[in-house]
Amino acid sequence: MIRVLVVDDHPLFRDGLAGLLQTIPTVELLDAVGDGASGVRRSRELSPDIVLMDLNMPGMSGLEAIRQLVLLDPAPAVLVLTMVDDDDSVAAAMRMGARGYLLKGAVQEDVVAAIRTVAAGGVVLGPGAAERFLHTNRGVAATLTDRESQVLALIAQGRSNTDIARELGLSLKTVQNHVSNVLSKLQVSDRTQAALLMRGLH
Repeated sequence: MIRVLVVDDHPLFRDGLAGLLQTIPTVELLDAVGDGASGVRRSRELSPDIVLMDLNMPGMSGLEAIRQLVLLDPAPAVLVLTMVDDDDSVAAAMRMGARGYLLKGAVQEDVVAAIRTVAAGGVVLGPGAAERFLHTNRGVAATLTDRESQVLALIAQGRSNTDIARELGLSLKTVQNHVSNVLSKLQVSDRTQAALLMRGLH
């Protein structure tokens, strides 16, 4: 059972989303609240698996709420569901630690599929968001050295640092340095986001 908390300040959308989630046998809707501060507080109380988060809300913004949520133990996976459709917002949300970014125009099947993917540890970017995220980072990817590109390709295959070291004949420490450089240059916070970006670039 995937335990979900909804955070959105639009009552009609919030109620509609809550109604949708209640029809899915594998999802348990824990609560639906209208602002970021309430989302963080309820997450502390309920420990949801997934938080569906709007970005533009009164008081605490969605980005600030994401920053606080990823520090919780256990931290929920945050799936942004918003009307905000621009490069900076996508990049900022993913850097803050969101595991996915969908626009509110997404069809119900896409929302449900995204919840399942994020719950399983994956990363989701809706079509429009993915294109912009990749476009924003494409130039940065060109700055990778040949060795860093090799390391990124192996990250995208799900290989561990130990596997990469063995494959490329490098020390584990050298691989760790390359991975750190790759994440820094791509402006992503973890290997999953780097792998997602790699798959989009090829």
